[in-house]
Amino acid sequence: MKVEVRPLAEFTTLGVGGDAEIWTVETPADLLLATREPYRVLGNGSNLLVSDRGVPERVIRLGGVFARAELGRPRGDVHLTPWLGAGALLPGLVQEARRLGLSGLEPLLGIPASLGGAVRMNAGTRFGEMADVLEAVEIFHDGAFAVYHPGELGFGYRRSNLPAGGIVTRVRLRLRRRDPAEIAALMERVDAARKGQPKRKSAGCAFKNPPGDSAGRLIDRAGFKGLRAGGAMISHEHGNFVVNTGGASAADVWKLVKRIQEELPLELEWEIWGDLP
Repeated sequence: MKVEVRPLAEFTTLGVGGDAEIWTVETPADLLLATREPYRVLGNGSNLLVSDRGVPERVIRLGGVFARAELGRPRGDVHLTPWLGAGALLPGLVQEARRLGLSGLEPLLGIPASLGGAVRMNAGTRFGEMADVLEAVEIFHDGAFAVYHPGELGFGYRRSNLPAGGIVTRVRLRLRRRDPAEIAALMERVDAARKGQPKRKSAGCAFKNPPGDSAGRLIDRAGFKGLRAGGAMISHEHGNFVVNTGGASAADVWKLVKRIQEELPLELEWEIWGDLP
């Protein structure tokens, strides 16, 4: 196990956030020790806005046995994977599934999350979401590991109802054999739908889409694209992205979020850590 104090800006896709004590756990024994004091869990740092003052709780990252993941050799039309470490990165698993001719993860192409983070927020696109391919989820809480089935975890649009303080540690997926050409075609469609998203540092979509509409379209129509606060800017490419143009602070990003919410009744999709002005 490794313990260090580092700026969380180094571990978030938006590139902002103050200091925290980071515990990288590699074994169940490490996890038991790390969770004896108040904690937060950090995946790949996407979909997250962290205060410039950091957070007082220790921050747990999953490494070692919790980051190992291999989909296994396909057998039959339906393939149940071995247990996959929740610290593994989702993009790598999407590509491994493509190589093996396994279908189900294509809708998650381009989402820069850890597997556990993707489960926790039910990550997805208009083509599908994480809950669609879950067979079972192992969760650590109250000092013990327990296995849950998807129907027990309250999945909805970009949300789940995990036990309070629960940490996703391992996941099993239910994938299907499919013609590699069909998998590639769907991945091309998913990729094409993401082409308008910005390449600069961001935390992904800032707001949930309201029923029957698009948050990006509403923000664009309100004339917010290109609005700046310090080093943060509402992207010209896609209104639902706040990007770090260089040297942005969490306070800069938060100013833009609040400015949008002053005029539009949009629900934030990001997770917020710490106090923001």
